[in-house]
Amino acid sequence: MESDDKERSGKGGETAIQVPTPVMRTPNLARGGGSATFFQPQDPHKLTPGYSNDSTRPVRGVTAPEKKLTLFALRLAVLEKAASGLGTLAFIWATVVLLGGFVSTISPMDFWVVTGILVSEGTRIFSRSHELEWQHQSTWTLARSGSHSIRMFRSTFSFLWRAIKALFNPLSAVEPKRHQDRRIKEDAAKAREFQKKLVRYQTMRAWHAPEVPLLPYSGWVFLSKNISRIFSWLQLVSAFNCIGFSLYRLVVQDYGKVDEEKRNSAPALNLFYSVALMEATLFLLEKIYWIYKISHRKLLDHVSAKCNLGTDGLITIRRFFYDAYSRCIEGSIFDGIRMDLVSFAEELLDSSFLDEQYIAVRILQKLVKKNNTLSVETVRKIETNTRVIERLVEMLNWKDSEEQEIRKAAAEILTELACKHHSALRVAGIPGAMESISSLLHKSHPELSYDYSEFNLLGLLMLKRLGRDHDNCFKIGNTRGLLPRLIEFTSDAQRIFQNELVLDSRIKTTKRSLKVVKMLVETSGSAGKILREEISNIVITVSNMRNILEYGHREMKLQRLAIEVLTGLAMDENAKERIASTGGVIRLLFSIFLSPGVEGESSVRTEAGECIAMLALESQINCSLILKKVDVSKLVDVLGDKYLRLNALRILRNLCAYSGDECRSQLEGAVAAMPHVLKITMNLEERDKLLEVAIGLTYQICKFTSKNPEYFIIQLGESQISEENYAETLVKILRRYEHPSVEVPRIRRFVVLQATWMMKHHRHFVKLFNQFDIGNLLECVGDTTSDLECFHVFSGSVGISRLREHLSTLVEEALEHLFRGSCSK
Repeated sequence: MESDDKERSGKGGETAIQVPTPVMRTPNLARGGGSATFFQPQDPHKLTPGYSNDSTRPVRGVTAPEKKLTLFALRLAVLEKAASGLGTLAFIWATVVLLGGFVSTISPMDFWVVTGILVSEGTRIFSRSHELEWQHQSTWTLARSGSHSIRMFRSTFSFLWRAIKALFNPLSAVEPKRHQDRRIKEDAAKAREFQKKLVRYQTMRAWHAPEVPLLPYSGWVFLSKNISRIFSWLQLVSAFNCIGFSLYRLVVQDYGKVDEEKRNSAPALNLFYSVALMEATLFLLEKIYWIYKISHRKLLDHVSAKCNLGTDGLITIRRFFYDAYSRCIEGSIFDGIRMDLVSFAEELLDSSFLDEQYIAVRILQKLVKKNNTLSVETVRKIETNTRVIERLVEMLNWKDSEEQEIRKAAAEILTELACKHHSALRVAGIPGAMESISSLLHKSHPELSYDYSEFNLLGLLMLKRLGRDHDNCFKIGNTRGLLPRLIEFTSDAQRIFQNELVLDSRIKTTKRSLKVVKMLVETSGSAGKILREEISNIVITVSNMRNILEYGHREMKLQRLAIEVLTGLAMDENAKERIASTGGVIRLLFSIFLSPGVEGESSVRTEAGECIAMLALESQINCSLILKKVDVSKLVDVLGDKYLRLNALRILRNLCAYSGDECRSQLEGAVAAMPHVLKITMNLEERDKLLEVAIGLTYQICKFTSKNPEYFIIQLGESQISEENYAETLVKILRRYEHPSVEVPRIRRFVVLQATWMMKHHRHFVKLFNQFDIGNLLECVGDTTSDLECFHVFSGSVGISRLREHLSTLVEEALEHLFRGSCSK
């Protein structure tokens, strides 16, 4: 039970409005027991459980995996631009110097070789200038992981590597190869499925680029995907031609007879061939470096794994790499290294094409997951971009079956954002956000041709996380049609709990909806009052909770949530009587609270007791209904149970305090609780909340037996407690609580009331109290009274159900009795 108190000590108060109080003492939860929800105020400035502010702190010591790709792109760009620079120099030298100045003096062989190199180089430059465009298209299919030549190099390299391994371990070529092939096939199947989705999204309103026929009636030859292969081969052939021609002429050096007119032609040719050789070599080095990093070192696979993108994320990573590489080539070589996956996804999110939107949400979906080392940094970047959050919220309204995956991913991203306090505020602050989230809660819709249960769960989880903030609860309550929809998810308890064929998702949906409703009814301040009224006015709310209590004995957590909802609603005066008058609710609550056969968490019984105490508080009608349903002697019997006695005492006190005279005969059994409460009072080591309620019940029993005031003295004697010791104990309690206590805000009131009753009906207690100098303590209490001590229950730090008499009035009455008793002597 103590652990339960710790868990629930912050319930209902995290989003409340701060009410200034002269407090005083902080709750000692280590000593406290029982329920701490509505009978003591909570600190509204404590961070709500489940919220995290990690998004405000930068991640240190963690390097984004995609930085390896952008660095690789930069190095490739350096090689590419160096080769392009040498190529430009070779072109200028050949056209201006050789073909311009020595065209009549160089040999026919060199003329045609230079011309061939220029044509080859021109072809390579032309194909290279368009290759990036085709490389972007190659990211749409797994088969085109680059150019055809790279795949050829990759397969050759893989074959040689397996052959070398087989020389040292022949078995490695058999069994591991089979496992490896199976794994590769599985990964490829997943990637193909992802690819099909991209193609489907791309071809909904536009052509799929690799399948575009560039010329009519051209068949497969002029498909764009085949053109990319042609360009790739042209580059390789051109590079090898340049190397071959250049090496041949540099080695042979057959430039003809050197005379006065040709004395500069040989050096000019050598320089041209050298530059052409260097340029083609740099290009091939770039290709080799590319193949080494991509094929051998598996750079793309490694980054995809580090980012937790999965196998299908390889296509996404490849596209990111080509974009970074394009920026390095087309602009400054440093343009690409400024890219990261989050900004890349944010750019694609604004695209008007579904395929690019799908890639964007998939990236963000994976990166915001908590198992990703950079999830905090990802959330921080997203939350600072309002346009991205608006776009994700907009996607929640997409109901086309083709957009199902995008909608689901957007919902998961926003759900993760809602975990962080600042992010949750930004999500809820988007105009129409609550309405968009509400669209996820449709149980059926003509436009939906897919399973909606996943969206229901995501929508409820999002509301649950957003509802941790006070203002968001009010927004949820103001969203048209949302509250009835939440209550509807709690329907059909009998069918859900008694039918073993019901899916777990349906039970999970009920649980999440109960959690959201619980947060709403526990909202503090005027917003909470409005929400409790609106929820209780929904005609099926209380009956749904009752059905969960009746049929949910196998789901104790759901029972507890339903009870907590009823307890929160009971803070509303009208709802309190509506709950008690609903057939079976009182009976079921007492059955759970008192039945020793209830197994599972004791917290369910504790919650049931707290709910009954709340229903009985300041309601004569409810007290009458309760007394008709249960014998109070059963409540006295459970006072020995350390888990139940706190709420049993609360129920007995409220029944004694608020039942009418017509119920006196039914309350006679409550008198038997006197020995228990006296024992608790005398033990100052008892938990503070238990001590508070015990003194309060003592006073109510004394009032009940006022016609026979000697009963109190008799009970002291039977409990072997001297009058002096009891009076001294009350004084010690007042001395301990010289100031109001947040944990037990009514304890000083109850002590003053009990002391006043004792002095009023037994004058000799005046002498005892004077002996312990209670007068100065009462004056101290009068000087330190607070509004905190004037309420029965609290919603957060906001008091509800104000007590009729202020504590200062009770103190004055006690001092008056003390003064009169002293003077009469």
